Amino acid sequence: MESVVTSVLLLLCVSATAVSGVASIDAVLTGAAGSNITVPACHPGSNITMTTVTWSRVNADGGTSGISAPGESRITELHGHELEIQGLTPADQGIYQCAYSTHPSPQPSNSVYTRYRLIVTSGPENVSMSIEPVTALSNGTLIVYRGSSVSFNCSGSSHPSQHLTLAFAGASSSDHSLASDSGSWLSYRIENIQPSNQGLYSCRAHNNVSDQTVTKSTQLLVYYAPDRHPECMWTPVADPSHALFNCTWFGAYPAPTLRWGEDQGDQGAHWMGHVYVTETAESLSLSMNRSLLSEGQTLRCMAKHLALAPGKEKWCSLTLKPPYPQGEPLITALEKTSVTLTCTEDVSIPPANTTWRKGLQQDNIVPGSKYVLTEEGPVLKLTIHNVTKDDEGVFFCRSENPLNVSELEVFLTVKTPSAFTGAVIGVFIAALVLGLSAIVAKMLYSSRHRICLGVGLGQIEDDQREVLSLVDSDDDDIQIFQDAVPRLPPLTNGGHMTLAQIHQIPSSDHEDAELGDTSSQPQEDTAQAEQPVDRVTYRF
Repeated sequence: MESVVTSVLLLLCVSATAVSGVASIDAVLTGAAGSNITVPACHPGSNITMTTVTWSRVNADGGTSGISAPGESRITELHGHELEIQGLTPADQGIYQCAYSTHPSPQPSNSVYTRYRLIVTSGPENVSMSIEPVTALSNGTLIVYRGSSVSFNCSGSSHPSQHLTLAFAGASSSDHSLASDSGSWLSYRIENIQPSNQGLYSCRAHNNVSDQTVTKSTQLLVYYAPDRHPECMWTPVADPSHALFNCTWFGAYPAPTLRWGEDQGDQGAHWMGHVYVTETAESLSLSMNRSLLSEGQTLRCMAKHLALAPGKEKWCSLTLKPPYPQGEPLITALEKTSVTLTCTEDVSIPPANTTWRKGLQQDNIVPGSKYVLTEEGPVLKLTIHNVTKDDEGVFFCRSENPLNVSELEVFLTVKTPSAFTGAVIGVFIAALVLGLSAIVAKMLYSSRHRICLGVGLGQIEDDQREVLSLVDSDDDDIQIFQDAVPRLPPLTNGGHMTLAQIHQIPSSDHEDAELGDTSSQPQEDTAQAEQPVDRVTYRF
């Protein structure tokens, strides 16, 4: 900073010398506008006696003029020949010359000059910090919403020169510069502003000559709300006739306004219903007794926040339902084994408290080696080890929530091993009878054509190789197995009636014997061939 000030001063001195034609400046003096300053008197050497001292101002053309206007009382010469200027103004800035005459001197009119350059500083003035677009709260705090674009402007004025700096200090960061410039205006912009940009923004103006600094700061808050809806849930309580509901909506700044109410639907953009409780917090609880609850009733939690437009509130709801336990109502177990009774209840809101009870008096079941209770989510299981006849009877799966109490009756039947064995044998015999019936039915179905032709069931196996020959022809010479087929007299319509004979094909183990006996017993075979066999008459 000192090097900057020195450079500015040297530049001003050189410029003034070039303009005025003055050879040199002996000293540079600075004073703030409105303050008082004393310009030192000029001093000759120790062996020179100063006789006359004159103060004047050096004009731009190199000439001199009086130090003050007529009647001006702000600028006076003190007894020690110092020059005092009260209430500095920008017009007082310039070069002041102190001239003195010496005696004795070869030339009594010769004078010696001492020149002072006076710089009147002002500012920083009118320093301001502006942020747009923002919303101003009643206490003057400025807020913006997450995701918006924000512009920052820093301005001020100083004479003869200044340096502007825009700085930021967040909750987790120290003050650091965002932008700087030597002009009178400084701009900065943040696209898609985030909560990390929340903090103190400062516009700092520094006068390079007077080394004076003025700072203007503004606190900026970034409001935001989560995109998700609140969460509605319930909390178990010791008294089952009461219900405790809880609504949470984390991740909003500042804290939202939560409201529990009974939902009666929406009318346009407005929610209709009875409000139970309202609070500005991230979590809100509601306690209600059974008299205020009913099946199908809907409780809604509304979340309101400045970051949400009107009519865009977030919400969650719960529709109350009574318990309804489900399971197998009839269970059969074998004596001295283990059996598990299962009950499922997953529809109730709030969730019901489900327990197993025994007998018509609904005695509580004490878990132990005999009765083992296990819970898998909404499924409650009761396992009975070493089942006896004493365990036979009714068990109750009892579910209760603030709305109602519901029960599932499960009847356990205990069988002895002998009764169980008889039942198994009965089932086996029934299965055997059904199997045999199926086999007989299949055999009858496969031989249905023989049954229709009058062949007895006893001949089914012997007639497996029997051939049925049907002949329809006008040729009188057709023979089957070398035997003529007798033809009936012609019908009146000119057709013929042909006989069909059924011949039995001998089995393969008798074919050779029968062929050998054919020549020796021709008459017997002929007689057998002529014997009528079952004939079927067809009309063609």
